[in-house]
This record gives sequence, C-alpha cells and structure tokens, in this order.
Amino acid sequence: MEKYFDVLQKSPLFRDISRQNLSAMLGCLGAKVLSCQKKETILSEGEPARFIGIVLSGSVQILHEDYWGNRSIVGVAEPSELFGESFACAGVLEMPVRVAASQQADVLLTDCRRITAPCSNACAFHQQAIYNLLRAVAEKNLQFHQKIQVTSRRTTKEKLLAYLLLQTEKSHSPSFEIPYNRQELADYLGVDRSGLSVEIGKLSRQGIIEVHQKHFRILEANPLQAAQQHIQSDRWE
Repeated sequence: MEKYFDVLQKSPLFRDISRQNLSAMLGCLGAKVLSCQKKETILSEGEPARFIGIVLSGSVQILHEDYWGNRSIVGVAEPSELFGESFACAGVLEMPVRVAASQQADVLLTDCRRITAPCSNACAFHQQAIYNLLRAVAEKNLQFHQKIQVTSRRTTKEKLLAYLLLQTEKSHSPSFEIPYNRQELADYLGVDRSGLSVEIGKLSRQGIIEVHQKHFRILEANPLQAAQQHIQSDRWE
C-alpha cells in the first residue's frame, strides 16, 4: 500500500492528513486495492451504492447505459481522483451507473459507512476525513453542473466548443489533452460520432483549433464567436 501514498495524499479524501497517519487511517477504513484490466467492471449498475473509490493508477470511466444499450459517459476519474462518493453519501440503494477501467488500473475501495460512522478508535484524523468527503461531494456536484452546461447546448459544435473551453480553464492553458478518444467524447457529449468528427474537422480547417488525437489547442481567443462568424460567412457565399 505504501507505494501509493504519494497518490493518496493528493486525493481529496486525504487532504490535510499527514503521511504518518495515512497508514493507520487506511486500516481504520478497511481499504482494499484492486487491480483491474481495461474495460473490467469495478462497480456494477444495480449493486448497493456503498463504496467510494480512489484511482491509484490508470483511469476509470463512469458509464450509464439505457434500455436500448446506448452508452453515455458520465465522467472519468484519473489518479488520486474519487468515484462513487456522490451515490454512496446520498444513501442511494442501488448504483445508477457502472464504473469500469478505461485502461489497466489500480483502485482503492472503501465502504462509505466506515468513514461516516463514529470511529470506535477515536482517531484524531477521522473528523478531517468526514469534512474532506463532504467537500469532495460538493466539488463533484459542481462538475456535474458543468457537464449539464455543456450537454444542454443545442448543436454538436456548441457542445464541443463549450467542453473544450472548460478544459482550457481546468488546465490553465489553451493547449491540453482530453481523457477521451473520439467515440468516448461523443458518448460524453451525447452526440453522434460521425457528426462530432465533421465538426472537429471544420473547426480545424477554419483555424479555430488544432487537433492531434487526444491533444487539442485553442487558437482563437473567442472560439464560439469565431465559429459563428464562419457560419455567417458560409451563408453569404
């Protein structure tokens, strides 16, 4: 477990908890580490929503599949990030989503009740963990709100550009790498893959973005405005 301490100390759940207390805390929480292959399910839709996970290596995706098998990517978690905490803390009886490894991944799982229930050992750091968990759930709710802002846009182009602008804010740079391939990005945005590829091609040819696989660079200070100007000019031609 100690080989993951550097990653764990960056996790929102263990914010402001010293390294020497980390080992004792993991024992108190009954935490266990799982090694998962690509596409392997970690938490299944319909199972009790009890567990909170932390990605130790690789990455995982939070997925929802409807009655007809259409897949939507709710989100992604990378090293030190949490998953499952919103559902576990809300007391949801069953997981409404599935969590699966998007590549070879190691994850840590702990039962949410071990965090929120009174600690029989009276651990000094237990209250800090409860506060951290509350803050992490609030931050995750903000992320879901941001996704709604993106996916509520009317067109594929608007959804794509809104998503890319969020990534520039997150990375504090106009150049960044996203965690999705084309199909996964389409699933996240809730659009058709072919239509998404068409819009990426148009924006690239118009000099609004540069793209190389998962790496994007925003070339315009206001890409939404620039894209609208190109639409207007195309109508006049």
